[in-house]
Amino acid sequence: MGILNTILDFVKGPLNDFAWMYTFLPCAIAGGLFLTIRCGGVQFRHFAHAMKNTVGKMFQKQEAGEGAVTPMQAVTTALSATVGTGNIVGTSQAIALGGYGAVFWLWLAALMGMVTKYSEIVLAIKYRERDARGDWVGGPMYYISKGLGKNWKWLAALFALFASLASFGIGNMSQVNSITGSVIGAFSAFMTVSSGLEMALKWIMGILLAVLIAVILLGGIKRIGAVTEKLIPFMSIFYILFTLIVIAVHWQGVGNAFKMIFATAFTPQAVFGATTGIVLKQTIIWGLRRSAFSNEAGLGSAAIAHAAADTRGPVNQGLYGIFEVFIDTIVICTLTALTIIASGVTIDFGVKPGSELITAALATVFGDKFAALFIAVALMLFAFSTVLGWSLYGTRCIQYLFGNKAIRVFQVIFIAVVVIGCVSPLEFVWDVADTFNGLMAIPNFIGLFALSGVVAMETKKYFSNRHNLH
Repeated sequence: MGILNTILDFVKGPLNDFAWMYTFLPCAIAGGLFLTIRCGGVQFRHFAHAMKNTVGKMFQKQEAGEGAVTPMQAVTTALSATVGTGNIVGTSQAIALGGYGAVFWLWLAALMGMVTKYSEIVLAIKYRERDARGDWVGGPMYYISKGLGKNWKWLAALFALFASLASFGIGNMSQVNSITGSVIGAFSAFMTVSSGLEMALKWIMGILLAVLIAVILLGGIKRIGAVTEKLIPFMSIFYILFTLIVIAVHWQGVGNAFKMIFATAFTPQAVFGATTGIVLKQTIIWGLRRSAFSNEAGLGSAAIAHAAADTRGPVNQGLYGIFEVFIDTIVICTLTALTIIASGVTIDFGVKPGSELITAALATVFGDKFAALFIAVALMLFAFSTVLGWSLYGTRCIQYLFGNKAIRVFQVIFIAVVVIGCVSPLEFVWDVADTFNGLMAIPNFIGLFALSGVVAMETKKYFSNRHNLH
């Protein structure tokens, strides 16, 4: 146990700081600004065009060829891996650990994240290839190895390694842990939950989720795409609707919520004081961390799903990256933040929360029982779809590293880890997820910056063609 604790302390301490404070932070902001300039501010100048050609085509009938999914299935698979606990639990944690000002940094990272995710998807389509089974495969490991050349294959392998490990944290344990936490919370609203019953519920949920995920995961990307295509729009609309109702009821607190966010973005102690322990470094880091956890821009993960799309070209699919970050972070995370702050619920600053903050906020309008039940169902659907999306990411990374024969072994382990995530402590799960999240971004950012000229060229070619603009 002593060695294990030492390793865990290193993972959540020095390694975590290196990945986030000294790598992801400058890359997310400065790197996002660099990509914005190189691509001519595509996420701002062509925002309307991106919305028209993404959400505007959401309800049009789409078909995909052999070994591919439709563009909308690709985006819902990618959104399934992002819309979920990152928006609900992640935003709550950003506020509790970084103060209200963390929301400002979450927004800033999202504005830069639009072009970052756009670039990832453009490169994923540009450098994708068919595997032995005829399926489209792609992502950072492919655009690094093919775009930068064989001398950089070690970097591509490093991304695949970190991403496959991250799939067990961000894409598995943290998600199922949130599901069990919300289910136990729902039970608590109706009855007293003893420690014995709590553990029994964790094991039951773990086994049940493992079985459900196994049935879908073993069916391949088309089955995953078919499930997420139905789940994502349904659950997103309901969550947005209920948070808007709470915000409308507490409309008098909305102005003060924005005031608190901007007032503490650079000087958190001006409001919180030294007693909370919240300093500017924490405000920035938790805003950036939870923005990345929410929309995954910079991680390169979503590009793996988009690489399977039956699309007309790199930029056509890349536009979905702008849409994804906007709806995921600018819309849903903002609604979560305003719901919590405007409702005036008590926030225990410095303590990492689960779903209790947003549940308490909804309870101010809908009552304790309904709020607990709704969040339990919402988190269950959100997090379940996230596990499906990340199961695909991990599968593709293992396939890249070890070939098709290793896929089934990975999938069996991934399913088993679902049970482990359900019964593990919350703090341990999130620490592991955070660290590997940050590490996988390092090789991806190197590839993005080195190939930014390719993205700029594809962007210029697309928008200089008048046919694309009408």
